[in-house]
Amino acid sequence: MSAPIHIAEIIKIIPQNAGVYQYFDKKGKLLYIGKAKNLKKRVSSYFTKQQEHGRTRVLVSKIQDIKYVVVETEMDALLLENNLIKKHQPKYNVMLKDGKTYPWICIKNEPFSRVFQTRNVIKDGSLYFGPYTSVRLVKTLLDFFHQLYPLRNCTLSLSEKNIKAKKFKVCLEYHMGNCLGPCEDKQSEEEYQLGIEHIKQIIKGDIKSVIKHLKTAMIDFSVKMEFEKAQSIKEKIDLLNNYQAKSTIVNPKINDIDVFTILLDEDTAFVNYLKINSGAIIQAHTLELKKKLNETEEELLQLAIVELRQRFNSTSKTIYCSHSLENVWEGLSITIPKIGDKKKLIDLSLRNAKYMQLDKKKRNINNIERQDNKRILEQLQKDLKLLERPRHIECFDNSNIQGANPVAACVVFKNARPSKKDYRHFNIKTVVGPDDFASMEEVVYRRYKRLLEEKKSLPELIVIDGGKGQLSSAVKSLEKLKLRGKIAIIGIAKRLEEIYFPGDSVPLYLDKRSESLKLIQQLRDEAHRFGITHHRKQRGKGSLGISLDKIEGIGPKTVELLITHFGSVKKVMAAKKEELEKLIGKSKAEKIFTYPHPSF
Repeated sequence: MSAPIHIAEIIKIIPQNAGVYQYFDKKGKLLYIGKAKNLKKRVSSYFTKQQEHGRTRVLVSKIQDIKYVVVETEMDALLLENNLIKKHQPKYNVMLKDGKTYPWICIKNEPFSRVFQTRNVIKDGSLYFGPYTSVRLVKTLLDFFHQLYPLRNCTLSLSEKNIKAKKFKVCLEYHMGNCLGPCEDKQSEEEYQLGIEHIKQIIKGDIKSVIKHLKTAMIDFSVKMEFEKAQSIKEKIDLLNNYQAKSTIVNPKINDIDVFTILLDEDTAFVNYLKINSGAIIQAHTLELKKKLNETEEELLQLAIVELRQRFNSTSKTIYCSHSLENVWEGLSITIPKIGDKKKLIDLSLRNAKYMQLDKKKRNINNIERQDNKRILEQLQKDLKLLERPRHIECFDNSNIQGANPVAACVVFKNARPSKKDYRHFNIKTVVGPDDFASMEEVVYRRYKRLLEEKKSLPELIVIDGGKGQLSSAVKSLEKLKLRGKIAIIGIAKRLEEIYFPGDSVPLYLDKRSESLKLIQQLRDEAHRFGITHHRKQRGKGSLGISLDKIEGIGPKTVELLITHFGSVKKVMAAKKEELEKLIGKSKAEKIFTYPHPSF
């Protein structure tokens, strides 16, 4: 592709130095920022070579102006490019997803510094460590620091002036031993800040120095015969040794190392960063980069290394990497480990990048599912002529066999997916015998009476497993609760999958392939499954609860004779009347046979 005349004129005067170039469209909008160790050669390549990548061809067709900045070294170009991309975020540059939503540990810039978790990094002179990808890890670290040192958690302004003026009183934390009362001058700032310095060293991974200092203090207290203080310090040393043992993942001699690895999808790269100190991971982060042009893995990794080292203020002189990179960093060593503990770190970093990649795929799948579910519910609304989209649906089913242990089930779907924590079972209380209609009336009434009393959200649609009879019974309950017309309700009859509406004897037949019908069937089948499971449990409880000697007129010897002959209570209760009569006589057989039988 040949460059337009005015672009060709600009290219002629571009120097062959390291630097950063910027492309603009006809409206002066910044399109792209790039770096190069030879500006002239790199910029010319856009217009003299046939671009294979479609997005690059589109970019080149839009370029109407070029600006550039000459710098001393390629490393300077890399840093400037990174900063300009973050500042301007041009359309055709790689998108760097930052970690602003991740938690940090803050050591506040104030007298008697507080140590706490935050998601907001404020430039007020405070120290921030992170970001951490796990809130649980941050809380574990903070708990550990509070075990080591009594830190204040109040927000009082503990200036020397306020403390001398006796403005504050110690709180419950002091009496519980969690704070040494600096607010009443019971602890000096020098003593308090020593603990803060130790915490900084621990976060940075320098646990050895802290242990060394504590051991010296412990010996001093022992010499002075202050054994309680010496024991307190020993407990701190034990805690630190235990923490160090759990934190170490490779040889402790591997110190002050940055580890970077990259995994690439079609349009996204995941770069994992691990900071290793004394064989332990003290920082970890995975950066997501959105490809815009046909960037190579090496180009993306180089860009990510600059970004992550800036973000985490890394001054490490050694990098372990998954890819071979052109080293533009002065005084920095980049190696690709092949064996041993160093290779283990690369493998661990790649696993972390893989987890982020899988998590992204899972989130994408969930997004697609949510979109599909929304479409299905919109179709259901249309098919059933509902006033609103039924995001919350409840379905009822009765279960009983010849009237024994009658139960009912209510399953709940939210956004077309089962919400199992909201499922409910009902034991029928007011109905005697196998009466599906009365049972349905009871459970629907109980369910929505309770929701109204507890002021909980009501469904937009109720599905009743059954035909016109069960539906009419459910509608009676809604009328009693003055909910008729406020909640849509339908019944589904199993035989031909007819959909019934209140007051309409003519059913609706949905297409057998309809997603609306499939959702209703899923609700019905789930309610049936849930109800049957509960019914079996109730029947099991019933059989376990029978004791033959509780039947009037049946004594211990008769029970022994029956169990010996039949083998179990269950088999006795299931025996034919004639069998019982032959063994224990007509009178006793009649008493056992007429005793309420569970369904086995």
